[in-house]
Amino acid sequence: MTAWNIDAESAGVGVGAVTLVEGPSFAISATDGDMSAARPHGVFHNDTRIVSRWDLRVDDEPLEPLAAMMHEQPYRATFIARVKRRSGRTEGALLVERERRVGTGLREDITLRNLSGEPVGCTITLTVEADFADLFEVKEGRVRYRGEHSSRVEGTRLLMDRQWRGRRRGVAVQADGATSVTRDLIVFRTVVPERGEWSTTILVHPIVDGEESQTRFPLDRPVEESEPARRFQAWRSSSPIATTDNEMLGSVLQRSQQDLGALRIFDPDDPDRAVVAAGAPWFMTLFGRDSLLTSYMALPLDQSLALGTLRTLANHQGDEENPLTEEQPGRILHEVRMGSTSGLELGDGDIYYGTADATPLFVMLLGELRRWGLASDEVTALLPHADRALEWIERYGDRDGDGFIEYRRETDQGLLNQGWKDSWDGINFADGRLAEAPIALCEVQGYVYGAYLARSHFAWEAGQEEESRKWAARAAGLKQAFNDRFWLPERGYYAVALDRDKRPVDACASNMGHCLWTGIVDEDKAPLVAERLMSPEMFTGWGVRTLATDMGAYNPVSYHNGSVWPHDNAIIAAGLMRYGFVEHVQRIGMGLFEAATRFGGRLPELFCGFDRTDYPEPVPYPTSCSPQAWAAATPIHLIRVLLRFDPWIPHGKLWLSPALPLAFGRLRVQHVPLAGSRLSIDAWDSAVSIEGLPAEVQLIEEPREAMTSRR
Repeated sequence: MTAWNIDAESAGVGVGAVTLVEGPSFAISATDGDMSAARPHGVFHNDTRIVSRWDLRVDDEPLEPLAAMMHEQPYRATFIARVKRRSGRTEGALLVERERRVGTGLREDITLRNLSGEPVGCTITLTVEADFADLFEVKEGRVRYRGEHSSRVEGTRLLMDRQWRGRRRGVAVQADGATSVTRDLIVFRTVVPERGEWSTTILVHPIVDGEESQTRFPLDRPVEESEPARRFQAWRSSSPIATTDNEMLGSVLQRSQQDLGALRIFDPDDPDRAVVAAGAPWFMTLFGRDSLLTSYMALPLDQSLALGTLRTLANHQGDEENPLTEEQPGRILHEVRMGSTSGLELGDGDIYYGTADATPLFVMLLGELRRWGLASDEVTALLPHADRALEWIERYGDRDGDGFIEYRRETDQGLLNQGWKDSWDGINFADGRLAEAPIALCEVQGYVYGAYLARSHFAWEAGQEEESRKWAARAAGLKQAFNDRFWLPERGYYAVALDRDKRPVDACASNMGHCLWTGIVDEDKAPLVAERLMSPEMFTGWGVRTLATDMGAYNPVSYHNGSVWPHDNAIIAAGLMRYGFVEHVQRIGMGLFEAATRFGGRLPELFCGFDRTDYPEPVPYPTSCSPQAWAAATPIHLIRVLLRFDPWIPHGKLWLSPALPLAFGRLRVQHVPLAGSRLSIDAWDSAVSIEGLPAEVQLIEEPREAMTSRR
């Protein structure tokens, strides 16, 4: 999930940082609640840092932090500190509580509690600064002072803004009850009664091009009735509930559901439409590939995420050719950015389209969502966008007419690699040499194969038999060509890609597991692929590495060349299960769930690829996002794969044949949404019972055959 032209090795938020997220806003602070411009701290809105310094003091002294408490809600934290002891006292008598909520800016409720038997007079100061730096300038530690900055005071409101190259960003800090407000300092002077308390509230409002946004936690309404609180409660109450004998399994699934809820962002023009942002804190925006794969993996949890993602991506589907943004007619975007420098890099645009895989994944997800019972009118509305995506595949994706989809960036500002391993060195030969573009990735051919099959099924359901046969024939032709060109018989695995000279890029990489998932792998080759993926060179005990240890570019602490990515493993597991390798899937599932417990119940974006025999714990990757969308969806998808839960509602069928590891014990999942009903599934080992299945849907207690026909 590398952002466009961003260094994946850049610094993280630091040990112990507290991150809060809500929609397009997030805040990062130290554990005492303060924010420093010298660190990747601040309040961010629409990819711009609107507060760079937030420093609370009492009587001009820093506070002594006692605790930082995260709440179930992802947007809320409480910081507790005490004021240092005063003359004649052995201990401080003032306790300071800061209740922080993030949502279209920030709300901070500050309370001072006097623990002594006499009144305490004090001066509270809050230093506030704003640099309006672009999110990635902050992340990479390269903030530059740009444009014309101004600051003014209106009563108890501090207003700061910056104008630069036609863009205006600002912030209003509202401090009702302040004794004085200057250009960067808010002051309160008060006397806290004996055994009593004093409190105030400070609000931070973003200003974009002169328009001030209001906080989602206004003072005239109880915080429990705020929009974020209502959305969080609705998500929690509507989500499936998993109960299990295995405490590890239950806690990981619960954390995954909470994180996916936290990573939702909503369209301001259509507040009921949600999509999944790629990850916190740096990727709270729409990514084509990430949002498509995440919503696919989260289907057992909430199918509306997939529909919202498809609709939103369809709204931004490419219309014209623009080399700066790499927009092309029918192409699905890579990412949306709204920061202060994004428009410069994107040729005065906020969307970058440089990805080879989002476009076929769009069609695949639409096909899968239809199998889950998406209404036919919704399909009808989105099918023209799927057809435009298929036109892009054949006109722009296949650059040389050889039947494979290749990529090459249009300018030096674009991504060198445009698959999911999109770091600059992510695609390499077995000896470590970098592949040169145009590059045809193996997994992208698999996605196109899946897109062709999905379109064939749509045509069949519409009674368009000739059209259905056309797309099925294209899928079959691509599968044959793929197995002829990408298979390396002397090595027993698939090349990760073809390079500019159509030479197989012969590194042993995890990408071929995605090919199993889509079904483009020939049956006779699948056992060799499965054996290689689970070999000691690839499988760490926690998960499958992105690159085998015997490859020239292998580095267990790299971003894409030997690390372990949970979402990659979830897709590999689905592919292995498709071809019947049940024990392999169980090993991957157990490894990832055990890794999640070592990370506090939450799988990170990635972790280092050291073998489990080297270290007793999985080693964190230093700049990994957490929570991150497709990592959060991984446990959900793994459970679906292990349950072998495969609906095909238009045909009135549901395949359900559990293959749970014995260590999971009994698993009960309630309120699973499907075809307008809520299912309850009780599974243990290979046994299962189900309640709530609509009468018109037939339960088939055996694994479903691969969807290569219209059965």
